[in-house]
Amino acid sequence: MSAICLPNDLPCEHAASASVEVVVARGICLDAISRWRSDDMSGLVISGGRVVDPASGMDAVGDVAVVDGKIAAVGTGLGGAERVIDATGLVVAPGFIDLHAHGQSIPADRMQAFDGVTTTLDLEAGVLPVGSWYERQARKGRVLNYGAATNWAFARIGAMTGSNAESSLEAFGNAMRDRRWMDNVATDAEVAGILERLSRGLNEGGIGIGILNAYAPGAGVQELTAVCQLAAAKNVPTFTHVAFMSRIDPESAVEAYIRLIGYAGATGAHMHICHFNSSSKTDVERCRVLIAKAQAQGLPITVEAYPYGTGSTVLAAAFFSDPEFVERNGTGYDSVQRVTDGYRFHDREELLKAQAEEPSSLVLWHILDTEHNAHHRDLLDMSVLYPGGAIASDAMPWTTSDGKTYTGDAWPLPDDATSHPRSAGCFTKFIREWVRERKTVSLLEGVRKCALIPAEILSQSTPAMRAKGRLAKDADADIVVFDYERLSDRATFTAMNRPSEGVRHLVVSGQVLIGDGILDVTARPGKPVRRPVVEG
Repeated sequence: MSAICLPNDLPCEHAASASVEVVVARGICLDAISRWRSDDMSGLVISGGRVVDPASGMDAVGDVAVVDGKIAAVGTGLGGAERVIDATGLVVAPGFIDLHAHGQSIPADRMQAFDGVTTTLDLEAGVLPVGSWYERQARKGRVLNYGAATNWAFARIGAMTGSNAESSLEAFGNAMRDRRWMDNVATDAEVAGILERLSRGLNEGGIGIGILNAYAPGAGVQELTAVCQLAAAKNVPTFTHVAFMSRIDPESAVEAYIRLIGYAGATGAHMHICHFNSSSKTDVERCRVLIAKAQAQGLPITVEAYPYGTGSTVLAAAFFSDPEFVERNGTGYDSVQRVTDGYRFHDREELLKAQAEEPSSLVLWHILDTEHNAHHRDLLDMSVLYPGGAIASDAMPWTTSDGKTYTGDAWPLPDDATSHPRSAGCFTKFIREWVRERKTVSLLEGVRKCALIPAEILSQSTPAMRAKGRLAKDADADIVVFDYERLSDRATFTAMNRPSEGVRHLVVSGQVLIGDGILDVTARPGKPVRRPVVEG
């Protein structure tokens, strides 16, 4: 048979002689069929699905063969294998990559698996210490591929308060009782301590530097310039929750983006903007223009967003205690809702009291009313559909009714487990609403935003990401197979722990984690995503 050629292909040495069709993309033959068959019925073949690969541009019926955790071939008629998944009528795509997931646990992984995610990374916050965190994940085993940046906020906590607690949701909330690290400009000695902790985390394999700037708005520009200079010297991205989110000056979202653009231009650091939607709030349009102009001038800035108008964070976040909270954000205190019981606050006094008593409690922040406000829907579109922007969930940990983080092994999750709907349905919601129902982008482009773009954002600094986000020979076998017509998020703000539906099969590092819609609860195929460790 003749070879299937995609635009701009170069000839393939196997095309003339192969006994089955092969796919050739960007000059690389993705199937040497004789080598595949020499494996003698080993491995896995996903057969007869609609193969959607944004890296090659392929959107056609075909097969994907997997051996030893890698994709061995992409083509048609790939023959038998030890295991064959019939994907007829289903979409076969690279597994989704979440750049912004705070759960980092077995229950969080399982919920994200049904959202099509195969790699889940905590980059906006990150962890500290980095080395011991990776060691813990390896010891207990993970369901999805995992990784983290090094945590600027905890570097600041350690350098400025003397607390060296390991990073966690609870430790973060407790650290907010001592506001020095949140409000104060660091001394020269403290900056040196911050940089030393960050550098150590990068040497231990941290994927970049997570900068929770909004949680420490007192941090000085000199300190953050030094942090960005460190990132540039180490050739790693920063993942920034911008300092300010107000719609009015001073300390507006626009001011925060101007600072971020300035850091990129002055230091050369790759500045990645976390949750562009919730950081910009009702000023998305103005902020979007600034970022697009900066990118057009060649500055290393990338963007992510999630498809919800409601955010989530810890109750002790500094921006909630701003005396001008209502005026600066355009929302009342009733926009802040406690996750565990759904309670909405009434006034500043009540919220401050709760901050002191339960600082690490998770809350929802209802920012954009996309259900009733057409303009707000347009603003969300501007962030979610930003050209070249990634989809990322900002998935939160799962907590039980006592307010504690749930890390148990129960599946399904306990009835009282709560988080945010995005922790269960971010990617399926985007594909369902923006791709299938509204047709704002093609399926190929939708998968690109969920898989390839996240991989490309990290590929320069993290070699492990260069084999992800694509269906190609020698790529990592992280694959989602879904029913396009049935793919849908099910989690709501009143029922947060309902897994998405439509993911029929999920392959992580070559191992079938979900088969025929059923989760293998014993499987721990997740592998670390980590930069090379620097000894000494």
